[in-house]
Amino acid sequence: MRKYPVKVLRDLLAKPGLHVMPCCFDSLSAKMISQAGFPLTFMSGFAVSAARIGLPDTGLISYGEMLDQGRNICAAVDIPVIGDGDTGYGNPINVRRTVQGYAAAGFAAVMIEDQQSPKRCGHTRGKSVVSTDEAFNRIRAAVEARSEGADILILARTDARHDHGIEEAISRARRFAELGADILFVEAPHSEMEMRRICEELPGPKMANLVEGGDTPLLSHTALEQIGFSIAAYPLTLLSSAMLAMQQSLLAMKSGGHPQQLMDFAELRKIVGFDEYYEMESRYSGK
Repeated sequence: MRKYPVKVLRDLLAKPGLHVMPCCFDSLSAKMISQAGFPLTFMSGFAVSAARIGLPDTGLISYGEMLDQGRNICAAVDIPVIGDGDTGYGNPINVRRTVQGYAAAGFAAVMIEDQQSPKRCGHTRGKSVVSTDEAFNRIRAAVEARSEGADILILARTDARHDHGIEEAISRARRFAELGADILFVEAPHSEMEMRRICEELPGPKMANLVEGGDTPLLSHTALEQIGFSIAAYPLTLLSSAMLAMQQSLLAMKSGGHPQQLMDFAELRKIVGFDEYYEMESRYSGK
């Protein structure tokens, strides 16, 4: 049974040090993250869009599809899950609905960002952000939804670094904190120096987003902790690993062979939950 995910996340963020957060895209990946001993996870919009509808993270997946995926993910694990709420799927009223819906689905936090719609992955080209007034209204609406009963934390993200520079990005994030955001996320800083500025100049917990092949340096966990980040998110590591393994398996089968590096069937059944199922089944059957 999940135990108060928002409180668990609050307590986790109150502890010093870096919390490493592999990101999930479905219930199985979330379950494996939890079983590996990680204290939290994040439902990546890029990864869910790829896995659920087979399309890029360019605003094509809907609020309803993300909410449905998130509900299943949250039900599958007992660690806090942060949900990618994109732009809130519309105006500030939509943002409020998104925050309320994600809270009801069981998320511990929801990320709301300041990109223009349709949004896209923060490490791809072609993205742009809304005006500061619109960005602040989104976070204001999210915080008000939380204050009026949505039991969830607000992770406020800005993508302003891309077009407007690090000064503007830090300025926006600072205002997000003043409006009541619980966690701050400046997307895609281009250097360790910019990452240091983010942590030195902004209050509260900060999240770093580490994309293999992306714009942000892939610093070590030790370096990220020393700089001052609270969360290190890895949004595509598991998806990339899974896709490469599937691609290699398909190539082996296409060439007349068979994949050699496979998980043992017993281990596969254990991870999915057959052992727990059989134990529960015997309890009710009396056998």
